[in-house]
Amino acid sequence: MELTEKHVEGLKELLYKMADDQLIIGHRNSEWTGLGPLLEEDIAFSSMAQDKIGQAHALYELLEQLGEQDPDTVAFMRNDTQFHCCQLAELPIGEFDFSLIRQFFFDHAEALRFEMLQNSIFEPLAMVARKFRGEVKYHTMHADIWLKQLGHGTEESKTRMQNAINETFGLALGIFEPGDYETELQEVGIFAGEAALQAAWLEKISPIVQQAGLRLPDISEVTPAYGGRKGIHTPHLQPLLDEMTEVFRIDPAADW
Repeated sequence: MELTEKHVEGLKELLYKMADDQLIIGHRNSEWTGLGPLLEEDIAFSSMAQDKIGQAHALYELLEQLGEQDPDTVAFMRNDTQFHCCQLAELPIGEFDFSLIRQFFFDHAEALRFEMLQNSIFEPLAMVARKFRGEVKYHTMHADIWLKQLGHGTEESKTRMQNAINETFGLALGIFEPGDYETELQEVGIFAGEAALQAAWLEKISPIVQQAGLRLPDISEVTPAYGGRKGIHTPHLQPLLDEMTEVFRIDPAADW
């Protein structure tokens, strides 16, 4: 099926939010290097950060094929209002409990997103989704193991994990902020849509949280943190971008 202009715009919207999510949360995960509670966690978060930045690059390459600028320019030459990442991805790493719950919520959403997209009619995206689904599987395994271990740990660890879930759940719902072209993406089989993804995500994470002796908030009582997909961000994103792009902006044409 030949894609119309609206289908292409919807595809770009989808790719931008996915790529920006991966780039920004990848950068945040890299900040745990040297700070993790265990040496293995320094390595784990560093490895996951590298995976996510690689995934972002592949998605930016798909955008270039659709007429956008090259991956380096797209990643390093935009300001915060031009980014489409969810607000959850951009927040500072905080304590380990927050970063772990962020990883748990975000990576399960991404794993399911890639699973859905592996059957997309846009074959380049389907190929990328099939490739990265395996990588994200290990990210979710890491989060699940820690969630259950800390949920069944000391009273302090259980309390901290529950508090982190309560404080982060609304931010996590912001992952599923609907785009302007949801109908166009669904009608041709590019992507089933954010509502379908959120439903699958809740079905997936709910039993894992229960197995950890924890609970999710009542979704009807939580306000999703929307805005990031439209370029509305927290004050934390622009300083992150300034730091992330400092070397590139000195001489964008430099060869290394």
